[in-house]
Amino acid sequence: MAGKLEGKKILLVDDDQDILASLQMALADTGATIQTASDGNTAVEMAQTFQPDLMVLDLMMPKRSGFLVLDTIKKGKKKGDAPRVIMITGNTGMRHRAYAESLGVSKYFNKPFRMDRMVESVMGLLS
Repeated sequence: MAGKLEGKKILLVDDDQDILASLQMALADTGATIQTASDGNTAVEMAQTFQPDLMVLDLMMPKRSGFLVLDTIKKGKKKGDAPRVIMITGNTGMRHRAYAESLGVSKYFNKPFRMDRMVESVMGLLS
């Protein structure tokens, strides 16, 4: 896995610093450039400036929900121009999952999730 995502950019978005640190550590060997954000407004700003290939996006965050972040960054972009999105959430409701999928989320994980499955999904979406 070392270096397989060289040249790719990943934006990790979660208000839980432990989750952000764990994701960063798990993805460190991939070779991707990784940035983080801990609220929805910062995530939108970073998505516009950093232009990630993939976002791991928490659903429930301060300032702007993951749904609103996703809607904002996809506005005005063609289907292939918006980053791929893996949504993560502690909410187990099926309605949220269905809505996320209707917005074009590539993968959806309930917390807690297995980190090896997350890394596998990131690799699969960006390889």
